[in-house]
Amino acid sequence: MAGRKKPLRVHVKKTIRRYLKDMGATEPENLYQSLLSQVEPPLIEETLKFTGGNQSRAAKILGITRNTLRERIRRYRIPVD
Repeated sequence: MAGRKKPLRVHVKKTIRRYLKDMGATEPENLYQSLLSQVEPPLIEETLKFTGGNQSRAAKILGITRNTLRERIRRYRIPVD
């Protein structure tokens, strides 16, 4: 498998499995929302960096509208240059 990159979902799956294992007997609450609130901000931040702060391009890359992107920027208090 040399030279072949694993899909992102493989890494995400392993991370979630490890997280649940680390929780032990404590069942996490609201895992879906918790995961989104941890993943969405860095996804937006890195996409904005990639586009040099161009929100229209970032929204297109993310597959969301510019208005949705702006709402997420406000929600997560992401600094915009």
